[in-house]
Parts: sequence; structure tokens; C-alpha cells
Amino acid sequence: MAHGTVIIGNGIAGITAAREMRKISDERIQVISIETPYFFSRTALMYVYMGHMKFEHTKPYENWFWEKNRIELVQALVEKVNPEKNELLLSTGEQIKYDKLLIATGSKTQYFDWKGLDYKGVQGLYSFQDLEKLEANTPKPFQKDHPTKKAIIVGAGLIGVELAEMLNTRDIEVTMLVREGAFWNGVLTPSEAAEIGHHIESHGIKLMFESELDEVLADDSGKVRAVRTKKNEELECQLVGITTGVKPNIDFLKNTGIESDKGILVDEYLETNIPNIYAAGDCAQMREASSGRKPVEAVWYVGRMMGEVAGANLAGKKTAYKPGPWFNSAKFFDIEYQTYGNVMAKPEDKQEQYFWKVKDKNKFMTIAWQKETNVFLGINTFGIRLRHEYFNNVLKKKMTVGEVIGGMRIANFDTEFYSKWDKALKNDFTSETGIEIREPNMLQKLLQR
Repeated sequence: MAHGTVIIGNGIAGITAAREMRKISDERIQVISIETPYFFSRTALMYVYMGHMKFEHTKPYENWFWEKNRIELVQALVEKVNPEKNELLLSTGEQIKYDKLLIATGSKTQYFDWKGLDYKGVQGLYSFQDLEKLEANTPKPFQKDHPTKKAIIVGAGLIGVELAEMLNTRDIEVTMLVREGAFWNGVLTPSEAAEIGHHIESHGIKLMFESELDEVLADDSGKVRAVRTKKNEELECQLVGITTGVKPNIDFLKNTGIESDKGILVDEYLETNIPNIYAAGDCAQMREASSGRKPVEAVWYVGRMMGEVAGANLAGKKTAYKPGPWFNSAKFFDIEYQTYGNVMAKPEDKQEQYFWKVKDKNKFMTIAWQKETNVFLGINTFGIRLRHEYFNNVLKKKMTVGEVIGGMRIANFDTEFYSKWDKALKNDFTSETGIEIREPNMLQKLLQR
């Protein structure tokens, strides 16, 4: 008897896989998730909290979409996977058989061994349930007599900045504990980290560098009242946001025989060590990562691309996962951030870098290239929107940094209502580095593909 395909997780990877599979195959598809009945845009949760949209606006598809496309939705928690019997045990007591299985359970907040994490007012920010908890922990000022007035955010990354921006809209005083000496300096260069740190502070957020959480303190009712740092500083607060990163949500797979490291180990077709069991998205770890990529990449667009590949393979269309050059985008309050290729936070002697800022504006970038060959390696931009297609192509073709900067006029996405900056960049870059700038004849054709 055919049981069809079961997908655990209704995030971007799982739902993309279901949709891709349905384009190719008519076999039965079941999607299991405990988080919400329907797929939603996780990146939009902050805008629900801030009042910019309602939760129903985060659902890309109408509720009837799933039945029409014969994608069965099951709201339950998968408690156990039994590969020997091709069977799942759900929290409802139900057992579900499968012919093929995709595990797309995403990430969860990474906690460490701090005291007091069980107190009311301590939470992460990842799931829909986290959003509900944040609403309860930070009522709007007019809802209660004693709203949350001060918050401590532990960790300085993209989720921490999102949480700070969210809390800022409710007039909550926010302090971020940053273990390092500069903001996100494991990813950003020193110049970038300094600029972004100043920008965050300009929005009223206090950054405490070289500060680490030691313990969360509570009042007699078990509600957060303060934190103590490892420097023995006691900081008053009513909310503690843990934003020290995420990790693959795979604890339920222990003792199943499915091989894992940080994430579920998969080959280039996203298949695990057990035939007909696949993994995609934040919970998947490539056995051999592509050049310039990491084995685990907890990024929305990676989940989407992996979902497309997994869906094709589940439907019998053998497809390898080839993500291409690394890229990502985010924002720090009102500054957009884009990265293409590889700009090292601490390049040492491995690459040359050039930091450039638009005069009198909060716009800047860092460009990286190989010293010996001048081959372009990557770019980080802040407040400047650039075209993904341009950098994807020049990275694949290993063009020189002089050629890449020569085409910045075309790469600039802000073409209509924004002031032009590419000429100033070219002049300053040549003056500082002595590298010749040229726009190759092939560039127009390259960009028109």
C-alpha cells in the first residue's frame, strides 16, 4: 500500500518542497507542524508585533489553497521517527506511515547554561509561540498599569536587532549585552561594526560591550526583575531576550539511526544516510559544502532553494543542490544590509579590503579581493541597494575588482530617486589602491541575461 510523502515542518523549506513536488507528482503529500495550522512568513512576525500588519497578512496563500492542491495539513508534534517501519509517532497518539520523508523542522533558539532561564519574562524570538509570549510579556502601555519598562537582550546579531527594534516601538528601554568588543564583529569588519554600533545607539539602544550574562534574577512571584553580568553588574529589567543564535531543531531524532552533526547530514541531493529520508532548510547540514558556503545556513532563501531541490527529488526528478555564491540581506533598523561573496571580518593576509563611505550620508561598503590576482571576492553594503544578479554573475566568472567596480553604475539598484555615488567610489578606489577601473565590453551582455 502506498502511503505517499510526509513532510515534517511547514516553514519555507517544507512548503516549498510540497509545492515543487506537486508540480511534478500526483502522489499523496502530508505536511505536519505543531507551530501553526498554515504556513506563514516568519520574517514578517516583527511587523505584526509593531502593528504594521495583522498575522493573517503573513500567510502567502489562502486557506483553500492547500485542499485545492491536495496538500494535507496535520497540526501535531512529531515525537518519534521510526525509519525501520517508515513510521512517525505524533503527540496525538496517531501513527503515520510514509514512503518518503522530508525533515524540515527549522531552528530553535540556542540557550546556554545560565541560571534563571525558567523565570517568567525570559524568552527567545523565533516561533509564532515566541511572538505570543512576547505580546504577553510586553503589554502595550495602555493595556496594564505596570507595563514592561526595561529589557535586556543577550546577544548581538540580526535577531537581537529585530527584537530591539520591536521593543523600541513600545517605548521599552533596551540594553544589549555584547560579549565582544564591537557589534557583530565575528561577521562585520571593524569599520562596519563601529558604524553599525553607532547607528543602533542613535535609535536609543544601549550597547554594553564585553558584557556577558551570568544569571537572571527574579522577584518572589518568579517574574524577572534583573540580570547579573559576569562583571557582577546588576541591571534592572522585566524582560530578558535570548538572541544568542539558533540551532537545528533535531532533538527528536536521537537514536533513530539518522546521522547528524550540528544538523542532519545530507548529500548533494539532500538525502540522509537512510534511503528516502531527506532534510532541508535550517536543520540540514551538507556533508560537503559548496565553495564559499557553510555546511549549515539558517537563512530564509537557503530554505527556499533547498525546498525546491528536495521537492524535485521526492518526486523522482533527481536534482543536485547548487546554491551558487553566498549572499544574504537584512536590516539594522532603517539601514539595509546586503552581502555577496566572502568579506572576512578578520582578513589578515587572506584578502585585501577597501572600506568606503558616501560623503555626508549613512551609506558605506566594504569590497574584498585577492591580493595577487585582483579577483573580486565579495562586498558588504549598508544603506546601498545593489543587484543580486550582477554580483552572482561576476563572482561566478571570477572577474577582477577593477571590472566589478567599473560596472557599479549598473549594479546600483537605487537608480531613479537616489543620488549617484558610483563615480565617487571609482575615483576614491583608484586613488587609494592604484587599481585600474574599467568597464568590460562583456558586462552589458552579462547583466542582460
